[in-house]
Amino acid sequence: MRRGFKAEAGRLALEVRRELGIDAEARFDPYQLADLYGIQVLRLSDLDCATALEHFSEMRPDVFSGAVLPIGTAVVMIENDSHLHVRRRSTVSHEMSHVLLEHPFDATVFSLDDCRSSDAAHEDEANWLAGELLIPSSTARTLGIRGVSEQEVAQHFDVSIQMARWRLNVSGGAQIRRRKTRLS
Repeated sequence: MRRGFKAEAGRLALEVRRELGIDAEARFDPYQLADLYGIQVLRLSDLDCATALEHFSEMRPDVFSGAVLPIGTAVVMIENDSHLHVRRRSTVSHEMSHVLLEHPFDATVFSLDDCRSSDAAHEDEANWLAGELLIPSSTARTLGIRGVSEQEVAQHFDVSIQMARWRLNVSGGAQIRRRKTRLS
């Protein structure tokens, strides 16, 4: 991840949230963002490909979450709808982060083994921005300092417990609360 990216991503996420008419404490809707950008989100189960559906929903659901694909001058997104709702929201946020960051499509090359992008820096940036879109660092820090539980954060922002935990941890809010508690 390039230097200064985390701060840049935080600013971009808040700007995108304002564009959608929501503040840093509101639940983010990645599908609304995709719609705003004219990107159709297709479910894997809607595609006419029973073999791929069976493979990615039953045999190897862990290897494919979603992808942004150029089709002519349009862009579509495919999401693995066999995943839980909160995982799908995270996936769409991640894929939209690639769009927002203008990552070139030619840099997104998938292998047949694991369906991962070959550009690790782009993946790290998209992961970070997706987290910022779903739960901004400033909000996570405030919630961590207040002692709001991972479960409450996950429920409020409609994300997984893992996402809530990650955002609370990287914000430093919980650590600040622990230090304050020890000093009291």
